[in-house]
Amino acid sequence: MSGGQFMVVLIVAIVMVASIFKAKHRRSPGLDMVEHLRGEGNRDTQALRGEIQQLKERIQVLERVITDERKSIDLDREIERLRDR
Repeated sequence: MSGGQFMVVLIVAIVMVASIFKAKHRRSPGLDMVEHLRGEGNRDTQALRGEIQQLKERIQVLERVITDERKSIDLDREIERLRDR
């Protein structure tokens, strides 16, 4: 093996070792954000969870009101139908 070939092999080996080292020790760019959002002590996260819970409760109330109004409208129609007899 000549000196030029040896240098090429050495450069390729160094690049391979460096890329393996980099891959082992590199963190995913989005990992920090995921860890930040998972933090239970984060005030913003707690506030958002509370707001979501309130919105879910409001949706349940609205669904109940709509369902009750439909029953009421159906009952009104039935009463009017019976009056027409």
